[in-house]
Amino acid sequence: MSVLSNISRRSWAVWQRNKDVFFFTWKTNFLPPFLEPILYLLAMGFGFGMLIQELPPPWDQYTYAEFLGPGLIAISAMYGAFFECTYGSFVRMHYQKTFDAIVATPLTIEDVIAGEILWGATKSFINASIVALVVAAFGLLSFPSFLLVIPITFLAGLAFGALAMIFTALVPNIDSFNYPFFLLITPMFLFSGTFFPLEILPEGVQAVALALPLTHTTIVMRDFGLGLFGWMDLLSLLYLTVLTLVAFYAAVWMMRRRLVS
Repeated sequence: MSVLSNISRRSWAVWQRNKDVFFFTWKTNFLPPFLEPILYLLAMGFGFGMLIQELPPPWDQYTYAEFLGPGLIAISAMYGAFFECTYGSFVRMHYQKTFDAIVATPLTIEDVIAGEILWGATKSFINASIVALVVAAFGLLSFPSFLLVIPITFLAGLAFGALAMIFTALVPNIDSFNYPFFLLITPMFLFSGTFFPLEILPEGVQAVALALPLTHTTIVMRDFGLGLFGWMDLLSLLYLTVLTLVAFYAAVWMMRRRLVS
């Protein structure tokens, strides 16, 4: 029997529990995603951007700040879910024993994991939406097409949350999260087209970058944020959808093996 058959609508109770905790400390949770894009835009978008005379085609019609803005939204979507479903989920599982308490109720292990991933996607949605509104307030996004970015943040959050939960199922201790963050998240942060166009990289590096989920998230965020629509957006959305389905199944299966062993 597939592990997914054990997931019920009761998984929303896990989402509800995490949501209540989040909004109990809402001031500290909302401040970073509000201030961080402002700092990036001032330091890099307008500061470093003044040193860039012209971006390479097809971005030469935009300022560097306009190019950077959608990349910041994509980064926020990645970090929101990945942090929540690695460090956050590991603390609830290992230190707080929250998972043990929940599975003592009618909820299944699969409900718990599904709820955790859904909450990770919600954190992406919240954080990236705040960043999108800040970037839009600077006049760096095209209205109303940038509104399409906001629902995409949830899909990206599902993908990154499921990937994060796979690592949570593998790491022996909380310090081991340094490996996925250093070997996966940091390279994506730097080489996924967030800070500079992929077109300027060597072809081999471009091919590797196109295999990364943040690259496809950035492509969709930038095109929708600037009012550009093309066939690559459809491929990127398909990539994120397939990745979400595969990673979600793998995460639930692997976490069940860890928790019942």
